[in-house]
Amino acid sequence: MKSKILFSVGTIGVLFMIIGQLSFSINDTIVKLIVKNIGNDNSLYSVIFLRGLVTSSLLGLYLIFFEKKNLIKILSIKSFHIRGLYEVLTALFFLLGLILLPISEVYPLLMTNPFFVTIFAFVFLGEKVGVRRWCAVIIGFLGVLVVINPQNFQFNYLLLLPILAAIFLTLRDITTKGVVTKSNSIEITFVSALLITGFAGLGSILFGYHVSVDDISYILVSSIFVLFGYLFSVLTVFYAPLSLTASARYSVIVFGMIFGYLILSEIPTFNMIIGAIIITLSGLFVIKREKEIGKIK
Repeated sequence: MKSKILFSVGTIGVLFMIIGQLSFSINDTIVKLIVKNIGNDNSLYSVIFLRGLVTSSLLGLYLIFFEKKNLIKILSIKSFHIRGLYEVLTALFFLLGLILLPISEVYPLLMTNPFFVTIFAFVFLGEKVGVRRWCAVIIGFLGVLVVINPQNFQFNYLLLLPILAAIFLTLRDITTKGVVTKSNSIEITFVSALLITGFAGLGSILFGYHVSVDDISYILVSSIFVLFGYLFSVLTVFYAPLSLTASARYSVIVFGMIFGYLILSEIPTFNMIIGAIIITLSGLFVIKREKEIGKIK
């Protein structure tokens, strides 16, 4: 019985979300570390461009040699480009926020996304969301408020960057729900990665190239983790309702605090720790509630 619960599609969707967030948080930390070491914020475009070249190439080679797919045909699918555009806008606002703000501020603001996801999934996708799950998501959002510590909050227009990223991330997830299948998840990931690479390439032309040979090894590692992040962000939408996996996305705050402390020497505050606990518990409650009502069997 436990084995069936462990491998139900709902549970797999939640686990994929957590793995995806872990992958993205490692990638984000490495990217910020590279830009910090270079000492020029505009180097972000060069880093993302080189990372994208590696990621797109690996995905393209996989599609050609293992799935025997025609890349030209894949690139002609309009729905993939619409989703990819949302991915580009999400990456743009998030990465700018990541470089210009502490990770401890960026992730909590990005985590307004599950709140948007639940509302959008209810309104536009017709997904049924019970009172208890609504409460869990709201409590999770209150945890976000605890993390950013509104008593000492001083408004900074840069804080709008991760909020805009959260909105476009929601639109990306909803768009993904309408196009993803088991057979095209890699194709969707490939198109999104290629579009982000192209955008970053334009940024590199406008702001200059700043990456040295010493940074290449870090970029390669970053490429692998962002590849996993892309893949699992697509698969999680396929395996489970958005309203179920929404709270699991909060896990990125915990990962961000850990890697921010270990790699970037960002010491989490008491508010961040308490808020992270509230956020994590709200996510776990959503999963528990899904099991109780039989949605996860």
